Formats: sequence, C-alpha cells, structure tokens
Amino acid sequence: MVKNITCINCPMGCALTVEVNGDEVKVSGNTCKRGEVYGKQEVTNPKRVVTSLVRIKDGAVVSCKTNQPINKSDIFKVLEELRHVEVTLPVRIGDVIIKDVLGTGADVVATANIG
Repeated sequence: MVKNITCINCPMGCALTVEVNGDEVKVSGNTCKRGEVYGKQEVTNPKRVVTSLVRIKDGAVVSCKTNQPINKSDIFKVLEELRHVEVTLPVRIGDVIIKDVLGTGADVVATANIG
C-alpha cells in the first residue's frame, strides 16, 4: 500500500509518500526526522489532539483540549464524555477538566481563563 499525505508537524508541510509492505513502513519526501515519525504513525496508528467546549454552571462555555494526541478512534468517545461535563468558575488555562479521559492517558485541560 502507498499513501500520499502532507506532514503537519511544522509549517513546511512536506509531501510524504508512505509505503507499507507487511510490517515494514518506509517514508520519503520528509525533510526532517519528525516527518518520518509522523508518516509512520499516520498510517499505523493515527492520533489527534481533541479540541472542544465544556459547559460552565452559569450556562456559558469554556474551550478545552486534550494535552496530548489520542487515538483517532477515540475522538468521538471523548467528545461524548465532554457533553456530560460541567465546570464551576473560575476556570484558568491549564486547569484539568478530566484527568486521563477514558483511559487514553491524556488529560482534558482548559484553554481559556473565565471568571
């Protein structure tokens, strides 16, 4: 299998070609090591940082995100979990909203100051 992807690890946006042959994964087109790592991960176990909003008890919302990428297959489960969360004021950037969300190893943290 050959997959053409764009690396998103830096502004260069290298056009990567990732070839998978059994357990062997080869990446070409990258100008740095991060591109090679990204290309291999993207075809074997893609991960993303999840960004969303959570409710504040007064009815407003605060932005949040996972503090590290999670498996792409877990994104909608995490978003469903966040639907049931309500925080109280004040909220500060970096406050942990959910520790180790759904056992992913990532914390959901606030990305804004409110209150």
